[in-house]
Amino acid sequence: MVEKHSPFATHYSQLSRIFTFHMDKAIIDKYEPIIGLEVHIQLLTKSKAYCADSTEYGGLPNTQVSPISLGHPGTLPMVNKKVIEFAIKLGIACKCNITRENQYARKNYFYADLPKGYQITQHLTPICTGGYITINTPNGKKKVELTRIHMEEDTGKSIHDQDAYDTLIDLNRAGVPLLEIVTEPVIANADEAYQYLTELRRLVRYLEICDGNMEEGSLRCDANVSVRLKGAEKFGTKIEVKNMNSIRNVQSAIGHEIERQIEQVEKGVVLTQQTRSFDAAKGTTFLMRTKESADDYRYFPEPDLPPVIVTPRDIEEVRQTLPPLPEELLEKYTGTFNLSNYDAAVIVDNKEFALYFEQLTQQTTNYKAAANWMMGDIKSYLNENAVTIKEFPLPAFKIAEIIALIEQGKVSYTMASQRIFPEMVKNQSKTAQQIAEEHNLIQESDSSVLEQFVAEAIAKYPEKVIEYKGGKASLLGLFMGEVMKLSKGKADPKLASKLVKDALDK
Repeated sequence: MVEKHSPFATHYSQLSRIFTFHMDKAIIDKYEPIIGLEVHIQLLTKSKAYCADSTEYGGLPNTQVSPISLGHPGTLPMVNKKVIEFAIKLGIACKCNITRENQYARKNYFYADLPKGYQITQHLTPICTGGYITINTPNGKKKVELTRIHMEEDTGKSIHDQDAYDTLIDLNRAGVPLLEIVTEPVIANADEAYQYLTELRRLVRYLEICDGNMEEGSLRCDANVSVRLKGAEKFGTKIEVKNMNSIRNVQSAIGHEIERQIEQVEKGVVLTQQTRSFDAAKGTTFLMRTKESADDYRYFPEPDLPPVIVTPRDIEEVRQTLPPLPEELLEKYTGTFNLSNYDAAVIVDNKEFALYFEQLTQQTTNYKAAANWMMGDIKSYLNENAVTIKEFPLPAFKIAEIIALIEQGKVSYTMASQRIFPEMVKNQSKTAQQIAEEHNLIQESDSSVLEQFVAEAIAKYPEKVIEYKGGKASLLGLFMGEVMKLSKGKADPKLASKLVKDALDK
């Protein structure tokens, strides 16, 4: 569902594509891609989904396991309450329906890194159903509708590149809690998939339920891609693409797969269901296995875990813990604060950065100036010192003091940026006013004093005065520069500019 005339539409920046279409555009335009994404996020809990084993990343292989996570006979799992809380958090943020009675199920299949021989998951009663994540497209805002969000546990890890003859198994990850987020098949192209994953990753980071690092496997995405002739009712054959370790790679893989499928259909090839992997170096997908029928996982209710009941009170308690969410902040900044889409997007991109801006806007109503300081001097400081906003030494009210001095005409932005801000970082106990006074930075706003500087500046360049009066208006800057030099940078720029112009126009 697309809402047109979004304020983001005119400022939407087309994402550069890694893949290249080789076919005629007219042929490509005959087809309509249908894309659905399945995303697994690893939750930031300290212990596993059904036992107390640590989930810390990077431990020595097979040191974070126990009889429960290894599925020894006679052991009993127990539900990690934090997993349920995190699932509800995401469900509320995505406007989902929260399931009251949550049953667990066993998903049976054999794999070397699945020690129990089954996975504890949800089948018929996913904890969240419906809902959506909003993305920005060239045609406006689009709601990417969700089918479900359900809880499950991760498998171990098979390592194929450390031994010349054998595959090694590390079971530290087995039992780590996951949420699987499944979209409806409503994503229209690779760019929309990129936008969706970017928004989802930002959302889970805001909620602090997942770090979103695809490179470490804590956010993993599989894409279901098909194509059909425009106007056709029946979906094309669905092909799954796996093993994409970055959002950019997801975009590239989907783009290539759309092109590959169209090319095959144009040749008269009947596509079959298959699972393909992505080769990032070549930018192409390749066959892993074919599917002649749907997988039969022989789901049945998990006998060792009773259903979990989620009450309205539980949902409300979680709702009270939610931070401001990216979509809400974007609307607030572009609407109430009247910031540009670009400014708002830069600020909202990082949660802690946005929360600092929130604090700053509680201290000043000059929202544009606040945004400029965030994206200018503050961001420069963070980059130059390789620190995050959490480590930034100045509280928000200190930046508000500087903004107030500029608003009052006591100092120029240049003086504030080059002199007051660095000094305040060094000495946080002093106010902006104190620093300005101690360093003699308060602007000269006395007209009689400034008129003397203006007279001296004009007297210094009589030939330039003639040129100015002859129509060379750009020389105004020369006289202003001289006034600023005579005043040692302390002249009020607005008043000085007016006095120079008045003097020259006589």
